[in-house]
Amino acid sequence: MLNAYRVLLTRARACMVICVLAGNANKTPTGFWEDSTRLPEYYDGTYQYFKSLGIEEI
Repeated sequence: MLNAYRVLLTRARACMVICVLAGNANKTPTGFWEDSTRLPEYYDGTYQYFKSLGIEEI
């Protein structure tokens, strides 16, 4: 699957949209995360890295 992403990224010549999800920090009434795979901490580093490269947010 990793190679499929590499192929997609090398094919984009005119423009590219990179989507970094905001995550889901909501908890259930019992105190568990609604979706533990979408915690904002997982995405914040990637988002900040792209911003440091000068990638424009739309």
